[in-house]
Amino acid sequence: MTALALQLWRGLGAVGTPLARLYLRRRLARGKELATRIGERLGVAGQARPPGRLIWIHGASVGEAVSMLPLLDRLLARRADLNVLLTTGTVASAELMAQRLPARALHQFVPVDLPQAARSFLDHWRPDLVLWVESELWPTLLGETAARGIPAVLLNGRMSERSFRRWRLARSVVQPILATFDAVFAQSEGDAARFRFLGAQQVASLGNLKLSAPPLEVDAERLDRQRALFGTRPRWVAASTHPGEEDIAVDVHRALVGRHPDLLTVIAPRHRERGPPLARAFRDAGLDVRLRSAGQEIEPETEVYIADTLGELGLWYRLSEVVFIGGSLARRGGQNPLEPARLGCAVLHGPDMRNFADIAASFHAAGAAVEVPDGDALAAAVENLLFVDPAKRRSLAAKAQELVGREDLVLQRVADALEPYLAKL
Repeated sequence: MTALALQLWRGLGAVGTPLARLYLRRRLARGKELATRIGERLGVAGQARPPGRLIWIHGASVGEAVSMLPLLDRLLARRADLNVLLTTGTVASAELMAQRLPARALHQFVPVDLPQAARSFLDHWRPDLVLWVESELWPTLLGETAARGIPAVLLNGRMSERSFRRWRLARSVVQPILATFDAVFAQSEGDAARFRFLGAQQVASLGNLKLSAPPLEVDAERLDRQRALFGTRPRWVAASTHPGEEDIAVDVHRALVGRHPDLLTVIAPRHRERGPPLARAFRDAGLDVRLRSAGQEIEPETEVYIADTLGELGLWYRLSEVVFIGGSLARRGGQNPLEPARLGCAVLHGPDMRNFADIAASFHAAGAAVEVPDGDALAAAVENLLFVDPAKRRSLAAKAQELVGREDLVLQRVADALEPYLAKL
C-alpha cells in the first residue's frame, strides 16, 4: 500500500477487532466458521508451535491447499527437523486438511487482516519461511511478516485479466504489497507479465502446481460399494455446481431419460450445505432423488443422486466417464478440470472458465475437452459421449490424461526454485 493507505488501514485496528468479532459471529451463524476454533481467526493459536524450523504455507481454500500437498510432502521429506503450518480460510478446507495432512504438518485458520491478530499469530508461530499461494493478498499479514525479516515467496501466482485491470488503476497500492515477496513464481507467462507490470520483483513462470497434484484420494471400500450399487447403469457427474447449474443438470436428465431409461445423474454441489434443499426441490418436482449426506443409497429407481459430502469427488470421478465442470454455465469462472481429467473422465464445461483460463486453453488446444454454451448443448454432449460415440469419449479422456501427464515436472521446478530459501533455514 502507499504509506497513507497503509496508515489508514492499520488505523482501523483500534476499531477493527470489535468489527471483526461481529463479522465472525455472522459467519458462524451461517456455518462458515467453527465455534471451537474462532479464536484462530483473531490470531489466538489453537495448538502449540512445534520445535524446530517452521514453514508457513497459506492458501485461501480447498483448491489451493490441495495443490500444496505434494510440495508439502517434499519439504517434510527434505529435513527431519522441519514442520509445516498450513493456513486456510474455509471450514471445508479445514475439515479436508484434517484428513489429508501428514505428520509434522498442522492446520490453522488464517487470522483476519488486522494488526493485533497478525502480530499475535506471528508471535506464536514464528515462521522461518512463508509460502503464499495464488492470489489472496492480505496487506497487514504480509506487511507484518516483511517487517520481521521473514522471507516470503508467492507460489503458483495467479493474476486474472479482470484483477489486473482493477489493480493497474491502483498500482501504487498493490506494488508495496507485492514488494513483501522475495520472489513470485507464476502459473503462466501471462500471469508473470502482469505481476511484473504491477511491480513484483524476481518473477518467474514455473507452471501450475495444480497440474502436478496427485489423483484425488478415495476410500477403497466405499469405491467397491458404490461400484456395486451403480452396476452397469450409464451415469454422468455434474461436479462443483453453483446455483442454477443443478436445475440445468436435472433438465439434461429429463431430456435424456426417455431415450435412456437407466441413466443416473450425480450432482455434487460446490457448497455441500445446499444438498438438502436441492433434494427437497427435485423430489417436489417428481424425481426420485437420494441424498448422500443423509446416508441414502442408490436404488434401481434412483434418477438423481445428490453427492453433498466432503472430499468424495475422487469417488464419483472414478465411477463416471463423463463430467461437467460446474461454475462454468453459472458464470462463476469455472472449477478445476484437472481432477476429473487425471482420473480418465471426458470433460465438459461451459463458456466461463476464467478461473482456469490457461488450463482451459491448454485443454482445447489439445482437443481434450468440450465447451457447451448452454443446457441444450450439454444434454447433446452428454448423450453423444455416453451413448452415441464412445470412441470420442475415450479420445477426450486420453488426450486430457496425456496433457496432465506432461506437467508433472512443475513440482520439480518449484522445488528447485525454493532450494536457496530452504538452504538458509
